[in-house]
Amino acid sequence: MEKYLEMEKFSKRIRKETLKMLLHRGFGHLGGAMSIVETLAVLYTRMKVDPTNPKLDDRDYLVLSKGHAGPALYSTLALKGFFDLELLNTLNNNGTLLPSHPDRNLTPGIDMTTGSLGQGISAAVGIAIGLQRKGSQRKVYCIVGDGELNEGQCWEAIQFAAHNNLNNFTLLIDENKKQLDGTTEEICKAFDLAKKLESFGFDTRRVNGASIEEIDKAISVESEKSPKCIVLDTIKGQGVEYFEKLKANHHIRFTEEMKEILKSEIEKLDIE
Repeated sequence: MEKYLEMEKFSKRIRKETLKMLLHRGFGHLGGAMSIVETLAVLYTRMKVDPTNPKLDDRDYLVLSKGHAGPALYSTLALKGFFDLELLNTLNNNGTLLPSHPDRNLTPGIDMTTGSLGQGISAAVGIAIGLQRKGSQRKVYCIVGDGELNEGQCWEAIQFAAHNNLNNFTLLIDENKKQLDGTTEEICKAFDLAKKLESFGFDTRRVNGASIEEIDKAISVESEKSPKCIVLDTIKGQGVEYFEKLKANHHIRFTEEMKEILKSEIEKLDIE
């Protein structure tokens, strides 16, 4: 379908701009940024947002709880027109509007300051219940990492969302199977996240997190009463084979060899 081709093109542009930004900076959270690129492409095609009016009263909300993936979100916002693409080269600079983790007081299009892992779901659920009580039709999306779900606060918020029938809330779990210092299997086994979310009362689906079509179809399903959860089966470093295979790919300070690989990957995306 034509809409999926457009989303695919959008995802490639997001990946390219994110790699360019990180290459320019010389280091960054490449792994977890790459694994949500397709998800961001779908969300920012579907969500009601207005780049000319980031605080639009009837906009949809996104809370990027795994704030270390901010570079991918910044690229998405720039490509949507929230700010100039040239601003991406200021990532992490002193006085930048694009800090390491998203800040709602600095960056146009950021709805919630995040980065303290475990807190984003609570913030997103708070927004969702506020909108529900106002009778608003706006939707709230929250992206979390699988490692982040080690935090107990996440599960309190998840239970609260289901108890309050927040059918305007969608939780997207980036299950890339790694966290800061190892695999989730080694550090704190997640077991079956889809079954866990179902048991908490969420309308839950597991999809291929690299498939635009699967992500879009899962997001498009309306839930009458329950909040939704989409478990994204992803790979840390997704879309860049060298970094997919790199063991320590959470935060990377690029060697000269890595910089050449990044340049090559960016050139490939230019051709595509």
